[in-house]
Amino acid sequence: MHHEQHEDATLESTLPCIDRSKALLTRCEALVPARTQTLAKGPGQYVRGVSPVFAQRGKGAHIWDVDGNRYLDYTMAVGPLVLGYGNDVVDAAIREQLNDGITFSLMHPLEVEVAELITEMVPSLEMVRYSKTGCDVTTAAVRLARAYTGKSTVLCCGYHGWHDWYIGTTDRSLGIPQQVRDLTYTFAFNDIESVRQSIDDDTAAIILEPMVVDEPNETFLHDLRELCTQRGIVLIFDEMWTGFRIARGGAQERFGVTADLVCYSKAIANGMPLSVLAGRADIMRLLDRDVFFFTTFGGEALSLAAARATMQVLRDEPVLAVIEQHGNILRDQLNALISDYGIEWLSVKGLGSRTMLAIARPMEEALLVKSYIHQELLRCGILWNGFHNLSYAHRAEDIEHTLEAYADVLPRLHNHMSHGKLADQLLGTPMEPVFRRTGNFNTRPRLGASA
Repeated sequence: MHHEQHEDATLESTLPCIDRSKALLTRCEALVPARTQTLAKGPGQYVRGVSPVFAQRGKGAHIWDVDGNRYLDYTMAVGPLVLGYGNDVVDAAIREQLNDGITFSLMHPLEVEVAELITEMVPSLEMVRYSKTGCDVTTAAVRLARAYTGKSTVLCCGYHGWHDWYIGTTDRSLGIPQQVRDLTYTFAFNDIESVRQSIDDDTAAIILEPMVVDEPNETFLHDLRELCTQRGIVLIFDEMWTGFRIARGGAQERFGVTADLVCYSKAIANGMPLSVLAGRADIMRLLDRDVFFFTTFGGEALSLAAARATMQVLRDEPVLAVIEQHGNILRDQLNALISDYGIEWLSVKGLGSRTMLAIARPMEEALLVKSYIHQELLRCGILWNGFHNLSYAHRAEDIEHTLEAYADVLPRLHNHMSHGKLADQLLGTPMEPVFRRTGNFNTRPRLGASA
């Protein structure tokens, strides 16, 4: 492609104009702490001064910013858009429900119908409750586990939201009492021994993302299930990412392991705010009275209508097979390109539906690499910030275009890295460190009172 024969600086004119985004960001900074409602969407996760900040609309696999620039989107609202922006079936269901109303003084039939659909698609689930955000239901699951077992401590692995019980394990724990922090421990993914060393007689629950990027090894989840059964510990799967994406039945179906409680959000309603707590009836029945978990908007009908429509499409069409096929092609051919160019510290990991560019360099250098790739893909009309979150709306020609863009960017990246001049090629402020980690997540390893 023509980019290869020029220095990057000569291409500055091909970057999108983002004047309206910049003006809006100035207004935002005066009023909104951290400038964003969702960390992964905020300006710190993009190249400041170069990248679009505010979106205007989306359709299919594309997003338009407030300046009118169109991008092929690989962030896809950080995961929810399994069918793509503005899916006709889902949007029609929302409009139809809107004619009747949004939130009512009585329960709505959709609360029952969606629960029936969920338990049909994931047969191991016996009872279902709703909320709005992922951390609502992970926190409810932890509370249920404590109530059911009469124990207090929790082991976690992954990212589980902003609530006290989890965020106290991270470096952003200001405001969390030490007594709360002392109740949650962490363990390393795919390392059953780190779990055995951390549990004690007061362990109520083990909660984990059953997969983030790296797949669980052949025995890890099964060993975890057996350990929890033996020790009377509630096993909770946080399936915000894997649910209704890596299989219709999520990680439980894909890996053949049944958890006691499962938490969903993101893909279940294709962008509408809905989260789900589901699992064993004997544990869930505690929500009848003894464990309090209620919210005004739990039965909000637009989101439930969207969830019903989304799950019907997932059930009736080859959505997940198509997504995985396209994603596998992108991953495998991109890895082949990386190998061809001899970039030994770069690779693409993950299942096809969600892959990540893994950069095996020190943190600061990795952020420069990520920032450079992001910047240069913008020139090709691609919005990317580390992951390839595929949707049903991504087409074969989108994958082909993406591979062509990488074929243009990667050799220049390799050249600049080899000469130690990559930082000189950035035309804005590099990305900030991302809060969450994606492999061997072990924020505060601790030993339990008794192994």
